[in-house]
Amino acid sequence: MTRPNPRAVYDRFVTRISDQSAQLVSAVEGADTTAPVPGCPGWTLAHLLRHVGGTHGWAETVVRTRATGPVPDHEVNDVTPGADDDITTLTARLTESAARLVGTLREAGPDATVWTPAPGGTPLFWARRMTYETVVHRFDATAAVGGTFTLDADVALDGLDEWLEFSTLPQAYESQAAHRALLGPGRSIHFHATDVPGGAGEGAGEGTVAGAGEWFIDLTDAPITVSHVHEKAGAAVRGPLTDLLLLLYQRRSPTPADGIEVLGDEALFATWLEGAGHWLRR
Repeated sequence: MTRPNPRAVYDRFVTRISDQSAQLVSAVEGADTTAPVPGCPGWTLAHLLRHVGGTHGWAETVVRTRATGPVPDHEVNDVTPGADDDITTLTARLTESAARLVGTLREAGPDATVWTPAPGGTPLFWARRMTYETVVHRFDATAAVGGTFTLDADVALDGLDEWLEFSTLPQAYESQAAHRALLGPGRSIHFHATDVPGGAGEGAGEGTVAGAGEWFIDLTDAPITVSHVHEKAGAAVRGPLTDLLLLLYQRRSPTPADGIEVLGDEALFATWLEGAGHWLRR
């Protein structure tokens, strides 16, 4: 099996940030900024657009300054709409913030040393993370305006990989107690994507990975592990790639009506999803 070139993988993530941002902007053209966002209770479209632009700006600052520790993230969380927040102004700001982030990532390359809140320590972490931050909030924006959301299979596949990798980290949980409470004999979860088109390499849309579209999360003891295998588990979750990705971000419910089937220990799955998703809640 030929593995994708690391620089090619990185460049593809950077391009996806640009593409997903442009699609988000296009989706909300002419929209009402006071429209509620179903996936972000209490937020309007104005809050959401400010958040996405602020998150791009935060990541850009980390990479541009080669930060060695956390940088202030007020622009991520201070999303109160301003008096001038019409849709044209907000989308122009988002377009500008995405362009700055893309330019900074391209200049930095994948191997520079920068702070990351999880293992990685290079701009590759930020290129991947900002790809899925933008993907999920493009879904939110599309839902707010009643549009139709679609996502390429290879993007959804790697998005699932990223989320599930984070789910193994103790810092992804609200507390050490919440992390430990999930562990126990026989505890495991299996994900099966029902529409994987032959497998894909990490973030690259090329190559084949054995078990692509299959994930086994072993919760029997610390550390939690995830592997691409088909194995009987305490809870099994089946559905299309995009629906599974949106389920992890709690934009879908684990029901047949949302294209998801959960078999076995539903309570274990619900507890795991709530706990493991704490870090990426918004």
